[in-house]
Amino acid sequence: MIDFTNIEKYKENNRIEAKKAIGGLPRSIWETYSAFANTLGGIILLGVEEHADKSLHPVDLPDPEKLIKDFWDIVNNANKVSANILSDKDVTVENKDGKRIVAIRVPRAQRSDKPVFIDGNPLSGSYRRNGEGDYKCTREEVQAMMRDAAVKTQDMKVLENMELDAFDYDSVKRYRIRMKTYRPAHVWEELEDAEFLYKLGAVGRLSDGKMHPTAAGLLMFGYEYEIVKEFPSYFLDYQEQFDPNTRWTDRIVSSSGDWSGNIYDFYFRVYNKITQDIKIPFKLEGGDRIDDTSVHKALREALANCLINADYYGRQGIVIIKKKDVITLSNPGEFRIDVEAAKSGGVSDPRNSTLIKMFNLIDVGERAGSGIPNIFNVWKKQGWSAPVIIESFEPDRITLSLATEKNGDKKAAIKSGDKKAATKTEVHRQAIISYLTENVSAKSAEIAELLGLQSSRVKEILSDMVKDDILVPEGSNKNRVYKLKS
Repeated sequence: MIDFTNIEKYKENNRIEAKKAIGGLPRSIWETYSAFANTLGGIILLGVEEHADKSLHPVDLPDPEKLIKDFWDIVNNANKVSANILSDKDVTVENKDGKRIVAIRVPRAQRSDKPVFIDGNPLSGSYRRNGEGDYKCTREEVQAMMRDAAVKTQDMKVLENMELDAFDYDSVKRYRIRMKTYRPAHVWEELEDAEFLYKLGAVGRLSDGKMHPTAAGLLMFGYEYEIVKEFPSYFLDYQEQFDPNTRWTDRIVSSSGDWSGNIYDFYFRVYNKITQDIKIPFKLEGGDRIDDTSVHKALREALANCLINADYYGRQGIVIIKKKDVITLSNPGEFRIDVEAAKSGGVSDPRNSTLIKMFNLIDVGERAGSGIPNIFNVWKKQGWSAPVIIESFEPDRITLSLATEKNGDKKAAIKSGDKKAATKTEVHRQAIISYLTENVSAKSAEIAELLGLQSSRVKEILSDMVKDDILVPEGSNKNRVYKLKS
């Protein structure tokens, strides 16, 4: 993470914290330890001070070995720290011009260890990282981490205060017809609805022998007005934004009252919308035309992932926006695994495992952890800009941006004089926001290298983002840097 021979080039950010520690182990180190563990991970530097220009410089630590011993003594004390998530290799002594620095590399905690808290109380001792500082988690954030830490996924919960009349049985009927198409002669085909829903995991039996909806069943097949009784912030929102003069040109929301409002019906309504402009090559298989492409499959995966991995107890609901050249899918909840691990594939840790089962049975989604890598591969083969994944906090949220135009199309737009449309490409803006979440500030040259664009093009994008109140410029000319507006 850090080249210690050039440490003066670094600044404190959401992944780096510097402390002089001349007088011993700083008390605030434990807040930072908790914050890094509960957010994206980071590195704590002891024996480093921040100068007026925000650059980092080593000091002469009198006894780094004692600092390390004190650190290990306290991090292993359960009365002070809820979990030691470090190994020996995570704490090292580095050398810069003869001055020694203690480097403590704090990984992102596994969900089973979260929240990592201090002083024995998760509600008052859980922290997260935001920009250059640590902040105390809200009760809502702590509860979200605790839900994710459970062995059972949250959608397995049997809702004892709900009855089976919470279901829209027209949705159930449509589901069963679709399942029969993809799973002909399935052993559940002849079951009555109640028993079918039990096998599916949509209902559960309590100790009194009565059946009640599960959280998964309610989300998948329930009426919207019943769903919000369990999930007060539940909201599904699809928008088409093709006309810059109007907020949206088409919209589907779960609270409209003219359809069920559940995620099963939402999935198919939205899927048909986001794929309607995709060109379908003529292809025959066994004499039948195949009206499907790898892009269709990737969009199915992206939409299913958004719905399956949402924390429906979280705030702001599902928001999907389709513009002329980009589709963004956003859901409440943080990643349950590292983002890079999700991109690499092979690891699956869904937030709602019963919903995955339900979608799998109608040939939607997968369980092998290959969904996100497949989306990236399909976009690469199309020659489109790489998908952008942003994980944000306060509140927890995951956003996937999918550009649907080729790089050459952007250049053509610029050549034709349509610079304004080209410079507002949402994917580039989201990539800049993601980069400045990881790095407190950046020069336009760094961003140009990141995006692979010419400097003049990047300056236009940055200027637009400043006008839109997203970025703040600091300095002038060659020394100008950009930061996210706090």
